[in-house]
Amino acid sequence: MRVLLIDDDKLVCISLKTILETEEDIEVVGCGFSGNDAIELYDKLNPDILLMDIRMKGVTGIEAAETILTKHKDAKILFLTTFSDDEYIVKALKIGAKGYIIKQDFQCIVPSLRTVNTNQNVFGDDIVSKIPSLINSSNSIDFSRFNITKKELDIINLVAEGLSNKEIALSLFLSEGTVRNNITTILQKLDLRDRTQLAIFYYKNKLS
Repeated sequence: MRVLLIDDDKLVCISLKTILETEEDIEVVGCGFSGNDAIELYDKLNPDILLMDIRMKGVTGIEAAETILTKHKDAKILFLTTFSDDEYIVKALKIGAKGYIIKQDFQCIVPSLRTVNTNQNVFGDDIVSKIPSLINSSNSIDFSRFNITKKELDIINLVAEGLSNKEIALSLFLSEGTVRNNITTILQKLDLRDRTQLAIFYYKNKLS
């Protein structure tokens, strides 16, 4: 996969490039140090994934991502930052970023890039745990366009709240097997990989 790196700390950018290029399936096609660099280099290089810091002077990572996604709707953007900031989490979800991971979780960077390259979303565990409290639960969502039934939506809601299959079964007066089978069907309908991807899908649609 071809990766474009953007970070206003040049040392971080160079270090990431060194780390990523030890992987046989990753090619770093460019490095930039600002939001403007991200916009210009994305147009020029058309990478598979843009790995970008959020907090940068001038044009922020969020602003750069919004500009890029306006022109390149299928752009895969993975935010890498030192800040687990509530405002940024919501904005990253809302604009359609593929992921948001913390720099300290360096061991997650390569697996996250590979996951994003398959068009899946990636949010670190500490990010996912914050999402429910950031969303207004009064927002109504029409999931009918995804061919999701009312019962399936009830299950999705509880998955997004972090409940186990057993807890969901007790809450909805269903058997664990029924819950498990429904989750499998839901993942197939939405072309998602796992429960975490399902929770992200749910909250992203609540923000849209």
